[in-house]
Amino acid sequence: MTSDASNKEMLASMSPEELRSAMRTLGYRTQNDLANAIGVSRSAVSLWLEGKVGVPRPVAMLLRMLISAQRRVY
Repeated sequence: MTSDASNKEMLASMSPEELRSAMRTLGYRTQNDLANAIGVSRSAVSLWLEGKVGVPRPVAMLLRMLISAQRRVY
């Protein structure tokens, strides 16, 4: 696998639709809410939601872990 292909694989770890769904599930109503919560710019979130830039794998993993923790019954 070329480094370009592995970069694409790493960045394509969450679709814009999945990101939108994760935002709703976690209660982030705006791009700004999510950006502030995870320490990125609002424009980065906008690019992810538009599909212009892939969601970085660590961000996708974090959001999935938060959703998983939210669903767990203690």
